[in-house]
Amino acid sequence: MKINMFIDGEWVEALSGSRRKVINPATGEVIATSADGSEEDAKVAIKAARKAFDSGVWSDLSAEERAEYLYKIANRLEEKAAEIARLETANNGKVIRATTNVDIPVSIQCFRYYADLIKGMKKESYTRADSSETIIIHEPIGVCGLIVPWNFPLMLAVWQIAPALAAGNTIVIKPAEVTPVSVFKLFEIIEEVGIPAGVANLVLGPGSKVGNELAESHDVDKVAFTGGTKTGQNIMHAAAGNMKKISLELGGKSPLIVFDDVDFETAVDNAMFGIFHNAGQVCSAASRLLVQETIYDKFVERLAERANKIVVGNGESEEIEMGALTNETHMNDVLHYIKSGIEEGAKLVCGGKRLTENGLDRGFFVAPTIFADVNNNMRIVKEEIFGPVLVVQKFKDEEDVIQKANDSIYGLAGAVFTEDMDRAKRVVSKLRAGITWINSYHLAYVDAPWGGYKQSGIGSALGSAGLEHFMETKQINIHQHAKPVGWYAN
Repeated sequence: MKINMFIDGEWVEALSGSRRKVINPATGEVIATSADGSEEDAKVAIKAARKAFDSGVWSDLSAEERAEYLYKIANRLEEKAAEIARLETANNGKVIRATTNVDIPVSIQCFRYYADLIKGMKKESYTRADSSETIIIHEPIGVCGLIVPWNFPLMLAVWQIAPALAAGNTIVIKPAEVTPVSVFKLFEIIEEVGIPAGVANLVLGPGSKVGNELAESHDVDKVAFTGGTKTGQNIMHAAAGNMKKISLELGGKSPLIVFDDVDFETAVDNAMFGIFHNAGQVCSAASRLLVQETIYDKFVERLAERANKIVVGNGESEEIEMGALTNETHMNDVLHYIKSGIEEGAKLVCGGKRLTENGLDRGFFVAPTIFADVNNNMRIVKEEIFGPVLVVQKFKDEEDVIQKANDSIYGLAGAVFTEDMDRAKRVVSKLRAGITWINSYHLAYVDAPWGGYKQSGIGSALGSAGLEHFMETKQINIHQHAKPVGWYAN
């Protein structure tokens, strides 16, 4: 497969002619080559997006007209769902059951949700005592730079693309250089449905070049980034040059709290899903498990027993439960964290190594790993590992667990498992996190905001808030006829 950039309605190579190999992380095989762009390619795309926005070719369309394009994209995506799910698995390493049942369906729902939302927006107006009128309207921001990560390549791209286009903006998107395949297939659909040239642009290349140009450019009015907190901080600094709008969905070290009155096996099952889904490469992963001391030892033992039975391998097979990490560099980072945990004195309960048997040596696989008897001073407890590594702590009571859960620079997600609903609501209300669950984990809905507290980000994706972050708000005050103010005597 040959993947190129899509700029101003045309498929183009990088200006330098440079290309990059795209690897299947489960097999190490080259599955595609992609154009490898730089700052200069980003500048060309930004210029096209600026021209398209200023012309009004997209922003001047009615909400209903833009919605029709989004519906067409959703319909074509649905028609190609099986193909794109297979490609997503091959490029990202995640299991086919996830791409088939989560990633692609949620992406389809997201386009349709924002199409419905903009069609249903109502004008807000107020009539004053002097018979004048105030109208509140929402307008597109302008050119939006979208920078998305490799863990959910298509879905997280759509979480930004759909509301940005729905609002009337033009976009330049940069997917992660290691996972460009599914976004490339989406842009084939964008071309097919006939969105005007320059409205949607795809630039491929490293974040240090393409992403930085999107953040720094004074012709970009808004940048939306999903990824690590350190990179998010760099984008904030770069975006300050023209005070561009920013929204950042960043890292997490999210707690899953288990009280001793739960259905034991159900809680174990949810704790496993919270951390081992997508091999732990989820911003909201339940990477910190806090278990009440009365069931702590039994819970850790059962969790390790089940984790050791997780079927790990090439995600293209339906029976596989956990796939590969997305690239070799990241795998080595995860293994480094595991080594750090051992050196700091955490108890390694299971896993803790790269998996190489039965042909897995060709890919980037790490065994489901659990550390017990940890404390909040350890790196593996404080820092986001972004892999299949769980740390387990015991707690005494509500006060103790709330203190431990909130002792983090992050505040993306959290969950409470208990049969006592009053207690569940009390604890959830005290969690400093933007996404919370009671007796479930990882469920996400396109109509509900997704964002975090503290260093987990700024703003929210999804829901009506996700649309508002791509719009400016304007106040219009109307008097039918001008009249003297009467303020001055002469």
